[in-house]
Amino acid sequence: MACVAALFASPALLPFPSTTSSTASASASCSCRLRLRPAVVARAPREQPRGRRALRRFDEVEGVSKKRRGIGGGSGAGGSPPSSSRRDRGLAVDFKESQVADFDDLEEDKFLNAVVKVYCTHIAPDYGLPWQKQRQHSSSGSAFMIGDGKLLTNAHCVEHDTQVKVKRRGDDKKYIAKVLARGTECDLALLSVENEEFWRGTEALNFGRLPCLQDSVTVVGYPLGGDTISVTKGVVSRIEVTPYAHGTSDLLGIQIDAAINPGNSGGPAFNEQGECIGVAFQVYRSDEAENIGYVIPTTVVSHFLNDYQKNGKYTGFPCLGVLLQKLENPALRESLKVPSSEGVLVRRVEPTAPASSVLRKGDVIVSFDGTSVGCEATVPFRSTERIAFRYLTSQKYAGDIAQLGIIRDGNSMKVQTILQPRKHLVPFHVEGGQPSYLIVAGLVFTPLTEPFIEEECEDTLGLKLLAKARYSLATFEGEQIVIVSQVLAHEVNIGYEHMGNQQVMKLNGTTIKNIHHLAHLVDTCKDKFLTFEFEDDFLVVLHREEAAAASSDILKEHAIPSIRSSDLSEPYVETKNDIQKTSEDFGESPVTNFEMGIDCLLWA
Repeated sequence: MACVAALFASPALLPFPSTTSSTASASASCSCRLRLRPAVVARAPREQPRGRRALRRFDEVEGVSKKRRGIGGGSGAGGSPPSSSRRDRGLAVDFKESQVADFDDLEEDKFLNAVVKVYCTHIAPDYGLPWQKQRQHSSSGSAFMIGDGKLLTNAHCVEHDTQVKVKRRGDDKKYIAKVLARGTECDLALLSVENEEFWRGTEALNFGRLPCLQDSVTVVGYPLGGDTISVTKGVVSRIEVTPYAHGTSDLLGIQIDAAINPGNSGGPAFNEQGECIGVAFQVYRSDEAENIGYVIPTTVVSHFLNDYQKNGKYTGFPCLGVLLQKLENPALRESLKVPSSEGVLVRRVEPTAPASSVLRKGDVIVSFDGTSVGCEATVPFRSTERIAFRYLTSQKYAGDIAQLGIIRDGNSMKVQTILQPRKHLVPFHVEGGQPSYLIVAGLVFTPLTEPFIEEECEDTLGLKLLAKARYSLATFEGEQIVIVSQVLAHEVNIGYEHMGNQQVMKLNGTTIKNIHHLAHLVDTCKDKFLTFEFEDDFLVVLHREEAAAASSDILKEHAIPSIRSSDLSEPYVETKNDIQKTSEDFGESPVTNFEMGIDCLLWA
């Protein structure tokens, strides 16, 4: 999901953007099906409707500002009466007076100087042609100083970056920045600037506590509508576990009514004391709702920063890897021998999650590290509030141990499990940025990923493959769905040219675990034929030596630099991942909360 803005119809969460200045529509996306994505300032023609709406908001903000300064409202400076001149339009001024306001009273707002503008150049991968990249485009967003020579911004602002530059408020010079870490789940990125001149005379922002409802909040950044810094104000409307559009995850979020527009991405939100209480990152757009923006709270920010400091990289937010059902119905609780109105029912456990060794379908989780879990999958939050159970797991770090209180067959017991980030069979983001691929006699093999699905469009994949992407869980570490995305026509593959988006299951009778395993099987094959078995019992047989001989011609004809991606050149390490798939591994429930159509089911 590059920082680009393609608007979806109807309600949509849009993480706050950078401003894109070229054709970025193809690379812009959180999944269309999720209707969640980063909001970016785009100047492509398709972005015009959104731009007009946003500009109207800016006009309203500017109008309020003018009224406060006393330069509008039908009377000129000094109280002179209105006339048919510019005064009638609320622009009356006295040119004898200085037109430069005295800003000494704003010296105390030095925290504004810690907010910088981010300029990023992106080159997103081409998932349909995985050996190349898409057209370069640029965007802009916001960031702020956090001390120790570092800046904080949104991950979607610097996704697929080739160059990142930052510019301070009131400065004409741009400085090269380096991306130190990206947190896709929490939509945060850490930047550094090596040039000492950039940091001269600057002060880092101080982080504040989690705000309360109705607390005042000020959002600062560089949104569309102008080049200088922008300030909007509002209040905290809601605090709860929120879907993060860029990371397709559920983490704590702050909902505010202050205007957030494309370009505000990565900018700080302040409380009345001038402390940073979070990072602006997404909006909810709907014809039925107004002024719904979201801020990443300091609790999530501190988790991201502590994770990086502890491990030297971002490792992610862990979870249990279980599908839970709420236990509101008394008869359901009685049948499970749950004595009180608490607990959630385990309906599915990911085979790759550590919890699979201690939890099983039918268990009821009643506590997490001593905190009681309610029958609606909520836990106590602050003094008088409750929040989603997912909040407790998100406070942990990868590798931490959690103690669960469970009821199994009417018996209460305690179990312990290690928490790790989820590993999706069909990942939402490609590690390393560039997709893996392998070309065998013109057959282009690549792993199935969400970016590939978005690029190819769901209609071209077929219902069976799409159902696997939405409903299947990985049964062992490193498992992938490997498909043939297309066939590069050549006489060696006559009869197979029209294949596309089909899953390969076996090569010469050996089940394929992932694309690296497939490359290893091809390299070590000594048989006369390469026999590929695809889903739906489709068979492809190639003469091994002829297939190898045709490779150079195919690469030359299609201007492809290599027969495989660089990561597949590494030696393949055989693992004992011989977990057999069972009917439970492919349930009827979606593998993410974004696809869930029933409120009483949720992943944690």
